[in-house]
Amino acid sequence: MATVKITQIKSTIDRPKKQKLTIQALGLGKLHRTVEHELTPAIEGMINKVQHLIKVEDK
Repeated sequence: MATVKITQIKSTIDRPKKQKLTIQALGLGKLHRTVEHELTPAIEGMINKVQHLIKVEDK
């Protein structure tokens, strides 16, 4: 499977609770924090739900 780097670029202040929980589930929570994940269907779904708050790079 491919690996992706996910970086949070926008705050979760004034965002719906589901988006905040999705950001936490991805291992983010603070601006400019970066995590690496295997690109599984579950991770892809999470990325799609909060794509306006994060930056995704292929590794």
